[in-house]
Amino acid sequence: MRHPLRRKNLSPRLLPFYALALLGFWWAQPSARSLGLGAAVMGVGLALRAWAAGHLVKRRVLCTSGPYAHLRHPLYLGTLILVSGFGVAAGSQGGVLVFGAFVAVFFLYYLPYKERVESERLEQRYSAAYEQYRLAVPGLWPRWSPWRTPSHWSLDPLGQGRWLRARYHDNNEWGTLLGVMAGFGALVFRALFQDPGA
Repeated sequence: MRHPLRRKNLSPRLLPFYALALLGFWWAQPSARSLGLGAAVMGVGLALRAWAAGHLVKRRVLCTSGPYAHLRHPLYLGTLILVSGFGVAAGSQGGVLVFGAFVAVFFLYYLPYKERVESERLEQRYSAAYEQYRLAVPGLWPRWSPWRTPSHWSLDPLGQGRWLRARYHDNNEWGTLLGVMAGFGALVFRALFQDPGA
């Protein structure tokens, strides 16, 4: 597993998200009920991210299998679901801040930036194949039926469209899981030791 504090995770672009997380924790008022509901929502986000990470081969293959046959950004959607779960788990006050502010920053800044950069990179590398895929598969709202990769494409000779644990590991999804567990553990700690009169 790659170290979670690598340079990519310390990018200045991520500072607003870290600041929101700290403010959300500061204002959190978790209860047993909010923690249970939040954990269920987080589980959905983690499952989607795990499914995507097990198919994704960065910089070598145009991934169109698994969740990528339904939407182009399953990792981002999984992250949105995870944050929603944290918002629910944090209780009303922290949840409104985390969910509302995160969603605003995500859709107004982060997603447009990543969409532009990644689309340019994938178009340069895969040209017409990526353009065909981009036009057929939505970004965040999944299509019901999976998009079928044209038979003449041979873009995934290793996995052949299967989920692989090695890819999950290579994409550092273990680090995501550990981070989510640490964040959820902090909310549980907060629930156990918060002032009952607050």
